[in-house]
Amino acid sequence: MAAKTWKRDDRRARPRLLKSISSWHIATFVAFVLLSTMVPARAVGQAAKADSDLAGTWKGELGAGAAKLHIILTITKSADGAFAGQLNSVDQGAVLPMGNITLKGDAVRFEVKDVGGVYEGTLNAARTEFSGTWTQGGAPGQPLTFTRSSEDSAAKDSAAQKPVEGPKEKPISTFVDVVVPIAPTAFKADGKWNLVYELHLNNMDRWDYKLTKVEAISGDAAARSLVTYAGADLDAAMARPGQPGATEKSKLAGGTMAVVYVWATVDAENAIPATIRQRLNVKIGTYPEELTIETAPIPVGRGPVAISSPLRGNHWLAGNGPSSTSGHRRALIPIDGHAAIAQRFAIDWVRIRDEGKTFQGDEKDNKNYYAYGSDALAVADGVVTEVKDGIPENIPGRDSRAVPITLETVGGNHVILDIGGGHFAFYAHLQPGSLRVKLGDKVRRGQVVGLVGNSGNSTEPHLHFHIENGSSPLGAEGLPYSLASFEVVGHGWAWKPSDATGPAEIHKSEIPMENEVVNFSTTP
Repeated sequence: MAAKTWKRDDRRARPRLLKSISSWHIATFVAFVLLSTMVPARAVGQAAKADSDLAGTWKGELGAGAAKLHIILTITKSADGAFAGQLNSVDQGAVLPMGNITLKGDAVRFEVKDVGGVYEGTLNAARTEFSGTWTQGGAPGQPLTFTRSSEDSAAKDSAAQKPVEGPKEKPISTFVDVVVPIAPTAFKADGKWNLVYELHLNNMDRWDYKLTKVEAISGDAAARSLVTYAGADLDAAMARPGQPGATEKSKLAGGTMAVVYVWATVDAENAIPATIRQRLNVKIGTYPEELTIETAPIPVGRGPVAISSPLRGNHWLAGNGPSSTSGHRRALIPIDGHAAIAQRFAIDWVRIRDEGKTFQGDEKDNKNYYAYGSDALAVADGVVTEVKDGIPENIPGRDSRAVPITLETVGGNHVILDIGGGHFAFYAHLQPGSLRVKLGDKVRRGQVVGLVGNSGNSTEPHLHFHIENGSSPLGAEGLPYSLASFEVVGHGWAWKPSDATGPAEIHKSEIPMENEVVNFSTTP
């Protein structure tokens, strides 16, 4: 997509705050920015050992000075020779899957389908660097170079010279602490039922642990498999907090941790298990036998939070909405000493019209964006527990922020409603002076709480909305919810009404998924 189509919550303007707010963003939008403005990367370290293919870690630096972004490609190769990988914008916390990765002779090609991008380049003779062109959304191609990580090569060389040690006899236990921070609650989307949660894995042993498979199984005697991750799929489902450049995410040294982002889907409600267990296969150092860890069952919640829509009208796009790779879904942020994912099911609502754009006319004017000034609606009866007002609006643009972005200003002008049952609705980036409620007010479903704006860590007018289990913009756990009814009319940023090939799909008691274009009723 052209650089002028800015996408929100890019953190390049505040590099010192990246660790605090790196996951508060519309990751898909961030990716549009970083991929449409890429410049040639600088070589990292010394020349790496030649390799016969693309497997490994590749690094690049985008931009210069305070605007510099560090990009890491992690590419793996399966036994059948197929490549898989992901693009990690380290500074922004945006992780996107790569697809159709090929190496034919010296020609390198891959796609990042989430942003409609294609890369084509040439691998050098030493297999240490490839240079080429990134194209996206019909915009002019951008030159881009990636260099093989010297740390990756050094690790390979070290491993080749000295095998990792391990126990001589079978251990009495596998010393991995497996924690599920919040048990899943089943929710419905696109006609199927989903269980979404995380595993926090801590290697409490002195040996290296290689995770070979993670499986979610029903907690009953049938031990029915719900989802399995192995190989490249496992690496793609994992994150290593504090170690974004880890070559093998599934390999945990003693004293390190990892996160596995689990997303299991079943076809019918009666297939949802009452409890769920985790089955992990690991190899410990050089010990030859693969060992299995099976955790105690945890309960599966039923009935997501039932709400009405936070907006009214047509052609709302669920930017960075629920998906297994969305930046919101992986926004694990420590607040007040506790790491949580408040945005686990968050949606950034933008509005698109006939020409497939979010604005018309001057793109620097907030009033020209179709979402701007729309009513943000109370999704249920409730009580106002937090308000923030008086933050000036940004001029639309990827580097434009009216105020320094901190934990106090990241959500811009915002409102939090206690809607009962330990559930809270969060509305962010509202217009200054537009809030129609104050702290302690009782509100009714459908009541206007404020107007959609472009305040805080935002690059264009939109409504960030999510449900959580506490009155905090980021320091609570995000919860799934269901909207009584909405229509799905299309998908993707470039969608136009003229693309419709049939009647709108009516969805009831579901949550919209990432980048779906939906119509809401004019009455809540």
